[in-house]
Amino acid sequence: MRYLFNVILFLAYSFQSIGQTSVPTDWFFGNPGETYNGISVQKAYIEILKNKTPKSVVVAVIDSGIDIDHEDLKDNIWINPGEIPGNGIDDDKNGFVDDVHGWSFLGNADGQNVSQDSYEATRVFATLRYKYENANPANLNKKQKAEYDDYVKAKEIVEKEINKAKMNLSQLDMVEQKVVSSLDELEKSIAGRPFDKNTLDSLNTDGNYLLTLAKNLSVEYLTDPNITSIADIKSIITEEIAQDRRDPSNKVNISYNPDFDPRKTIVKDNYADPYEKYYGNNDVEGPDPLHGTHVGGIIGAMRNNGLGSDGITPNVKLMSVRAVPDGDERDKDVANAIRYAVDNGASVINMSFGKGFSPEKSVVDEAVQYAAKKDVLLVHAAGNAGDNNDATPTFPNDTYQKKSGFLCKKHKTANNWVTVGALSYKKGINTIAPFSNYGLFQVDLFAPGMMIYSTTPDNGYTPLQGTSMAAPVVAGVAATIRSVYPSLTAEQVKEILVHSVTKVNEEVIIPGTTGDKAPFSKLCVSGGIVNLYKALEYASTVKGKKKIKEVKA
Repeated sequence: MRYLFNVILFLAYSFQSIGQTSVPTDWFFGNPGETYNGISVQKAYIEILKNKTPKSVVVAVIDSGIDIDHEDLKDNIWINPGEIPGNGIDDDKNGFVDDVHGWSFLGNADGQNVSQDSYEATRVFATLRYKYENANPANLNKKQKAEYDDYVKAKEIVEKEINKAKMNLSQLDMVEQKVVSSLDELEKSIAGRPFDKNTLDSLNTDGNYLLTLAKNLSVEYLTDPNITSIADIKSIITEEIAQDRRDPSNKVNISYNPDFDPRKTIVKDNYADPYEKYYGNNDVEGPDPLHGTHVGGIIGAMRNNGLGSDGITPNVKLMSVRAVPDGDERDKDVANAIRYAVDNGASVINMSFGKGFSPEKSVVDEAVQYAAKKDVLLVHAAGNAGDNNDATPTFPNDTYQKKSGFLCKKHKTANNWVTVGALSYKKGINTIAPFSNYGLFQVDLFAPGMMIYSTTPDNGYTPLQGTSMAAPVVAGVAATIRSVYPSLTAEQVKEILVHSVTKVNEEVIIPGTTGDKAPFSKLCVSGGIVNLYKALEYASTVKGKKKIKEVKA
């Protein structure tokens, strides 16, 4: 019961929810032109895949972790064939002990794991503040000026967010004080009488704001038969406010706290060395595998087993690579996660994360280039800020940067990289999810990203939304292509995905605006929505460039 926060109008919190709209759990499995913006999953399975024998394909999920024991995932979890579980030995000599189902770069050998971490803006500010807090920009060279600009930008973000969080905490303190005081006033007013609606109705509260507030609150809370006293209401309200303190408190103490660093006490790697590889542990679930489990289910939940949801990809094995905490991922971990996935057989890597700063971007770029050389496709979420990625970059991205730290003049890009925006289940002007990032040059295509029903920890299922959900839809389509047509290269698969989209030839509301419209074709490279059936049909016409070794019987 949250009546309190309807009464106190100045309380500044709201939580974006998916809403109560009822749509089928598999709404996007249908076809374009039907009730919802489908991507022809069912049609692909009925007309194409039923006649195919897909080869096993490994998809790495770089994320918060995956519940590998989930009823709908456990049979599709990757198993390292060269590792003997639990013997404490690096059997396959890859540098990672007992990496049976993947690896975590957010823990240590003692089994401790990073759960929460700060944002990258905070870490940039923390790193550069002592160097530039008293600097005169007129005296800086070109490289220093670039660092100084990052420092100023990060400082503004950190200070703004901390001040906002502190203001919210102050407001919550005021709310709690006012409500508790009003309930104290009510207790005095009804002393000796029963606490029920009749007593409350008999109270004269004219001119007494606190008593009016307490009366209104009590009338509302008394609709719950479990509440029988003012003390019960105080307890509930205190607990509710404590819950609402968590987010701003975390922002002050963790997310935007430049002195918070779980790296030193938990991971204990040499963080100054971005090329260090062998750290972490084999806990591929981590403290909170909600996000990664949901992402994994979109790609590879068991199909047609009568359980909660069906994944997109047939004959898939999900490799869990943990590199994303509650907070911003670190470049070093992302680079290592990509390399680990590549070295251990992934054909597609899903990356449903992103941030506004990338201090070690060149290290991530090298890992992306490594994946390209090894013919691995990377699928990345565009972001959920309603931003134009052409104007406001999100990281990681497909644009390579020189080691000096300056962007290449010709903006060389990775051909094995696909960036995905989120699609709504709605049609017409509301086709694009209102939170999704977009970009004519930086976002390749769109995929379903609202009301996406998938697996959650402990055998659960729920709908979630975000470009985090749209990316694994595309990763699932890409993995299906690679399993059916294994001679196609990562670059060819990207071309197929982009050229086989369902075109949207109408105007849509631009995300992040109050209703401004633009042609859909101006908001991404392809001008369309991923389509499994059309992608497989297109793939059948493309001659693969990759040589496939024949396995003798």
